[in-house]
Amino acid sequence: MKIFKALWSGFLKATYAWKGILLIWFSTFLMISLVTFPIKGALKSGFGKSMITDRFTDGIDLSVMTDLLSNAKSLLPSFSSGLFIVLLIGFLLNTFLSGGLFDSLKKSEKRFSAAQFFAASSDNFWSFLVISVLISGIILFLGFLVVLLPVNISIQSKSASEGAPFITLIISGAAYLILVMIFYMVADYARAWQVKNKKNSCFAALGYGFSKSFGKFLSSFPVMLISVVVQLLFVFGALSIISRWKPSSGGGIFLLFIVSQLLVFARYTLKAWRYGSITSLSEMHNPVENISEPLS
Repeated sequence: MKIFKALWSGFLKATYAWKGILLIWFSTFLMISLVTFPIKGALKSGFGKSMITDRFTDGIDLSVMTDLLSNAKSLLPSFSSGLFIVLLIGFLLNTFLSGGLFDSLKKSEKRFSAAQFFAASSDNFWSFLVISVLISGIILFLGFLVVLLPVNISIQSKSASEGAPFITLIISGAAYLILVMIFYMVADYARAWQVKNKKNSCFAALGYGFSKSFGKFLSSFPVMLISVVVQLLFVFGALSIISRWKPSSGGGIFLLFIVSQLLVFARYTLKAWRYGSITSLSEMHNPVENISEPLS
């Protein structure tokens, strides 16, 4: 019962915070533009003035591919440098705006204040940054330890069967996904604790995150599992729609752009739903005491 109550409460919190989600979408849209403009000229020189859909209507156009490959020297440096900048800025921007989003999710209020959103983003930035860096580092290390290392050992083993590496990949991959969701839980609980704590204390927040993730595992993990599965199914459905959509006119391309951005906004909403659900669980686990009290 607590699981579905938390999911419903998280959904309501996310709908109330739609303006904050809109701010995050718009900021991300501007950030992605940083990588599109540097490679725009290289793409134009590769494809020429013709519409790309016209060039590939009857199959692979080798002349287009040849022209594009001939411009790879100018395309790849722009793309790699732009991608690095986007990843770095995106990580910092997401960390910054997450503080405002978590703050707007801590109460089911319909009123939204942009000033309060950015103030909370600023106040929680450094604590959220440490939490994000530590959890991301743990997840990357687990990827090496749980997936890459066993698969590599299986490949190099002379006594293993031909299908052993694939079976190892499936088992280790499943175990890794479970561990990733657990550490997502830790991070979400930690950030939910931090926004209710006036003093920045990232390590106390992480302590709270670990204690609630494992101490209330039976109620916390199903909430995380359901929200992550729904997000993955949505992403799969969105990619299926976009990949099968083949616009043949300027209006069709513009409509595809609008639909794709609506899908991106919906994905951010589902992510906020996850944040809101964990925040609701945090409030349920502490019905009397304030969760901003330091851990003893």
